Amino acid sequence: MAEASSVMRRIYGNLGRLLGGKAAGGIISLVYLAIAARSLGRVDYGVLVLVHTYVTTVAGVIEFPGWHAVVRFGAQAQTENDRPRLARLIAYAGLVEIGCGLLAIAAAAVLAPIVGPKLGWPPAAMALAVPYSLAVLSTVRATPAGYLQLTGRFDLLGLHNLVAPTVRLAGAVVAAVTHGGLRGFLIAWLVAALAEWISMWALGAYAARGALSRRHLAGGLRGVRRENAGLWRFMWSANIDVTLAELSGRVVPLVVGYVLGPGAAGLFAVAQRATSVLAQPAQILGQATFAELAHLVAGGDQGPGLRAVLRRAVTAALLAAAPVCLVIALFGQRLAVLIAGESFAAAGGVMLWLALGRAILLAGPPMSAALTALGRPGLSVRANLLSSLSVLLALPLLLAWQGLIGAGLQAVLQAVLAVGLLMLFVTQATPLHRAQPARMEA
Repeated sequence: MAEASSVMRRIYGNLGRLLGGKAAGGIISLVYLAIAARSLGRVDYGVLVLVHTYVTTVAGVIEFPGWHAVVRFGAQAQTENDRPRLARLIAYAGLVEIGCGLLAIAAAAVLAPIVGPKLGWPPAAMALAVPYSLAVLSTVRATPAGYLQLTGRFDLLGLHNLVAPTVRLAGAVVAAVTHGGLRGFLIAWLVAALAEWISMWALGAYAARGALSRRHLAGGLRGVRRENAGLWRFMWSANIDVTLAELSGRVVPLVVGYVLGPGAAGLFAVAQRATSVLAQPAQILGQATFAELAHLVAGGDQGPGLRAVLRRAVTAALLAAAPVCLVIALFGQRLAVLIAGESFAAAGGVMLWLALGRAILLAGPPMSAALTALGRPGLSVRANLLSSLSVLLALPLLLAWQGLIGAGLQAVLQAVLAVGLLMLFVTQATPLHRAQPARMEA
């Protein structure tokens, strides 16, 4: 129990440093959302959301982020004080991630002229659809982020959380003052995406100076897979897990836009933003927890200590969500109007359902992190695959039945199924006694 308490203190410390940046970024994001929504109106703001969501969805399907591998296998290299191995691992993961990122940019550019008209994009959006594919780069930054997690530089991760919102805010002000319309806001969002990409790699390079150098790569990368047994399988499983976990959140706005139109997508986006106060800490908690769980497993504790840490992390997350859900239940419509204006008042109806779904999902990232740290990402993949795809297939029917509220019902159903499956798999994967470090699953 003492070990669990110590780990939890480190997790809370990491979480606090990350949340500082996220909290400030969240406040800034509400300001630029208010500017964009009031300047563009419900339909054009919905188009802005659909263009950006389309690009990040393509990126999410094709990209190959390496932060899980950097943290898990990097923790082993750190334990052995093997800097050359760590440097080779980071270089390998980075090359894979960048290669897949370039492929995602090409795919987004090629498919944009086909997808855009089906989602109701006007000529102004279609004219920028191909160059906007470069916004994929905002997601090609997981390798340096993994290194910052591994080395405990959560202060730099928190600082990075401010980059994109700050640039978007500045761009939104310029677009609104100059009456740039949809084109102006798309350009602002693209610049913010590029700044998010460049700044993370710069922070990673800054943190690695003095610790890692080019001489560590003198022997090349051919031995990376050999010295990190199970690396490629682990990377595939972990990335499929991440893709499936985030797929629903990315695809749902596109389905809403396709079935109900850009105006409904704009309402849904406002409701999502209002409830992102729950979603962002969930993602951050998963990141903050994973680094500590990876070190815990590397030290040989796969059972009681890990379960104790996990219980405390999940309980703290759910307790923190309760007051947010209460506020949204009481003041959801007023909150939507406060954020985006009177024309977005209807967003309040779906907001509570999204908040409930996201509150339940707060239990998910720590459990997925535990399974990944144990070398069992395949179990998390199964949970996310079953919950995401099975309920997502029902979304068009739910939208036809209940309108925009159907998207909220889908969020709750998916959350309940995902967390239930993850809980079952974690229980099966963690023995009640302390054991030796886990080997990769076959």
